[in-house]
Amino acid sequence: MILEAFTKEDIIEKRLFPYIPFYIAKYEKDISSGHSIENAVKDLEYIRDQILWLHKGGELSDIEVVDLMGFVNTIITHITNGNKNEERLVNIMGGAVIETESEKLIREGRARGRAEGRAEGRAEEIIEMGWEFGLDDAAILKKLQERIGFSLETAVACLEWHRKQLVQ
Repeated sequence: MILEAFTKEDIIEKRLFPYIPFYIAKYEKDISSGHSIENAVKDLEYIRDQILWLHKGGELSDIEVVDLMGFVNTIITHITNGNKNEERLVNIMGGAVIETESEKLIREGRARGRAEGRAEGRAEEIIEMGWEFGLDDAAILKKLQERIGFSLETAVACLEWHRKQLVQ
């Protein structure tokens, strides 16, 4: 089957949705080089409108719409490789610029680090207040588990670490 023989209308009418990213890829040279992308914009708008119309008519589920839009955005992100056309084309399909796996891991790591930093600060406050009020270790450990969500092992390690800090 030769993909070039299919128009955007054929793809929608015959429900050949997996071909949409390949159809968009025909604009790769224009999109990646920064030449005029108006034809790609028109075709993307047509595809988007038809997908939304099919969704409204109950022919496509929410998940199918999200997946189709995501597939198109994936190919756009790949083709543009971060050039000036990326944001405009991705926005047509109602998405955001796709995050690479490494960017996702970095973002999640930073968020986890901030959360751990806040948890450590809260743990320190709980331990110090517990000691000030004369609470025993069991009561402090319970507070660390209840208020911060630490496991018993993490709470014990945290308490021991703070105890060692006092000795130094």
